[in-house]
Amino acid sequence: MVSFAFVGAFFSLRRPCVRNAGGPAAYGALHPVRKVRGAVLGLFATLALAGLIAPGAAHAAPLRLVAFGDSLTAGYGLPANQAFPAQLQAALKAKGHDVVIENAGVSGDTSSAGLARIDWSIPEGTDGVILELGANDALRGIDPSITETSLSGMLARLKERGIPVLLAGMVAPPNLGRDYAERFNPIYPRLARQYDVPLYPFFLDGVAGQAGLNQADSVHPTGEGVKEIVARMLPVVEAWLATLQAGKQG
Repeated sequence: MVSFAFVGAFFSLRRPCVRNAGGPAAYGALHPVRKVRGAVLGLFATLALAGLIAPGAAHAAPLRLVAFGDSLTAGYGLPANQAFPAQLQAALKAKGHDVVIENAGVSGDTSSAGLARIDWSIPEGTDGVILELGANDALRGIDPSITETSLSGMLARLKERGIPVLLAGMVAPPNLGRDYAERFNPIYPRLARQYDVPLYPFFLDGVAGQAGLNQADSVHPTGEGVKEIVARMLPVVEAWLATLQAGKQG
């Protein structure tokens, strides 16, 4: 989990309908076009029964996403259905997106811990990853160069596997001083440019420092806080999903 508070509370198909082609009954035989059509439909049915036509030809499989992060992703202190992945999935489904989002958040993870588990935490068949890590690095004052190296390693490994990423950024707590912030905060925009991935600049935008949207520790969002994160992040996620869907269709 994110282990202690920032100063100022982290910042003060449907199936196609096939019509019968009409033909004069007086001909006493099928029209040639109807013969061809009947043969094609018969072949299609045979292949379908034989399992040679993928079910996805009739109905596309949902996009399978993984939300990979720390306690902010895992949903520390919240029921599972109030955690970020569950609320984002529900919001996307409400807007007509067929998605399944796996919660791969681990409380307490730093970026280095994420790098150590990224290979086995992201299953084969994943269509995209929302990468949210770095809050614990900042809270613990970890050297920003270590954070950047670890995040870069995760982005590189996902790129090697051909898995698109949406990068969720973090910013340094002000109590660590201007020098630390000037080294930490540019990490996410720089990596987004380097790996050509979309960036949501600050995961806790609109929630950090808002007492009514955070738990008693002033760090972890309440269910309402997560709802606010999802609402603010949704347009970026939807734009990213459009590129994922275009890639699958292409």
